Amino acid sequence: MQRKVALRLSAASAAMALAAAVGVVLSMPEASAATGTATGYATQNGGTTGGAGGQTVRATTGTAIHAALCGRASSSTPITIEVEGTINHGNTAKVSGSSCNTAAGVIELKQISNVTIVGVGGGAVFDQLGIHIREASNIVIQNVTIKNVKKSGSPTSNGGDAIGMESGVRNVWVDHTTLEASGGESEGYDGLFDMKDDTKYVTLSYSVLRNSGRGGLVGSSESDLSNGFITFHHNLYQNIDSRTPLLRGGTAHIYNNHYVSLNESGINSRAGARAKVDNNYFEDSKDVLGTFYTDAAGYWQVSGNVFDNVTWSSPGTDNNPAGPNPQSNTTVSIPYAYTLDAAACVPDVVSRTAGAGKGLQVSNGSCTVQSPTSTPTTPPTSATPTPTPTPSPTSGPSQPSGTNLSIGAGSDGSSKATGTSYGNVRDGDMSTYWSPAASTGAVSIKWASATSVSRIAIREAAGATGVIGAWKVVNGDTGAVLTSGSGAGAITFPRTLLSKVTFEITGSTGTPKVAEFETYAQ
Repeated sequence: MQRKVALRLSAASAAMALAAAVGVVLSMPEASAATGTATGYATQNGGTTGGAGGQTVRATTGTAIHAALCGRASSSTPITIEVEGTINHGNTAKVSGSSCNTAAGVIELKQISNVTIVGVGGGAVFDQLGIHIREASNIVIQNVTIKNVKKSGSPTSNGGDAIGMESGVRNVWVDHTTLEASGGESEGYDGLFDMKDDTKYVTLSYSVLRNSGRGGLVGSSESDLSNGFITFHHNLYQNIDSRTPLLRGGTAHIYNNHYVSLNESGINSRAGARAKVDNNYFEDSKDVLGTFYTDAAGYWQVSGNVFDNVTWSSPGTDNNPAGPNPQSNTTVSIPYAYTLDAAACVPDVVSRTAGAGKGLQVSNGSCTVQSPTSTPTTPPTSATPTPTPTPSPTSGPSQPSGTNLSIGAGSDGSSKATGTSYGNVRDGDMSTYWSPAASTGAVSIKWASATSVSRIAIREAAGATGVIGAWKVVNGDTGAVLTSGSGAGAITFPRTLLSKVTFEITGSTGTPKVAEFETYAQ
């Protein structure tokens, strides 16, 4: 594929000791830290809150970011990392610890959860250094610039992706970022925003993607169809050759984006992908929507879009452009609430809100720009946080009453610690318990036939009270999240007919010990 972009361009104690040497700043930021709340598909599957409720630290180097991750009590202890300054290869080293899995030359968010990275003060620039999210969940990245990440040439980082997600990633919100390259594949660059290998529930909002051969993809090949539920809204795609995005399977909601100078193709829905494309503004571009470079069809539902000086190629074996008069060929149901700006005002709204350093401004859904509601954060401290106190349970104030349906039921779960048993959570004996093999894990109660459940009680064993942090309750039959919260105790949710219910611990301050997992009909 010919590349045109370049032609358009003008040219933990150990961790604490380390933190002192790698650029930790203790003053309050000039700009507010993480603000607003997640939107789009990132609100589903239990929601995306990042490091909310945890400690806040400040970092001015990549090594300090890694030190903050490695200094947590566990890999799921919530943390907000405020970043100021330039992050590059020279100041990004690998840091080791039980709560992290980092590498030099890339910001590695691997096998972790509950993290926010937010640019503050004079701004955060990741220069030729990508952010890699792998086997991770509940991640927020906000108000940062990532530029010129290469997959070939020197230096290389993150496979050439500005932000790349892969391998079981869940719930990521990327907001008010600027992602840019200085050319296409022949110049050593790859994608700006890539998702593959079972990545789901992601939102990209109020961001700028520009000067790249490839905007981003969902699915690495037409056999990688395990990704989806992605929202793109209020973003600017400018001077991009293709992939805005490329969708291989899955579902995407694409609304209120401004597309300028898409040189070869734009939204490329293929291999059964379904895209809902609402109230976008396409300008000075070619083939902005369709199935391209394959005969594996994708689908779209279109409404309210503006096509301003858009050209369309003729249909062929490997090309099925949606225009010149785009029509819907599927329907897509969206599970969350949203408000559409009129497409005519999208260029103005996006120009005032999208990208890093814009004051985190957002649209009110009526073509008016406003400030988001601030998310409270604690004052910054060192890059080695102390364990965050366990919040009080967010569930009901008292234990349920009635018949405990767990007695006589079955049970199973994730890997268990040596000497413990899944059956200990349903035996009515508080002196026995189940523990996961790590600081997080899941245990389930199951029945031979469907059973109505609306309340559960999680009782911690003696000596482990208050250890359980974040959790979610999952319908074991469908995988749907019934509710989520933090702290053990009584938990209620809409009455559900199921044969298996799972209590999944996603955060803790030590080794959880569940003495009893009680279930009740009401």
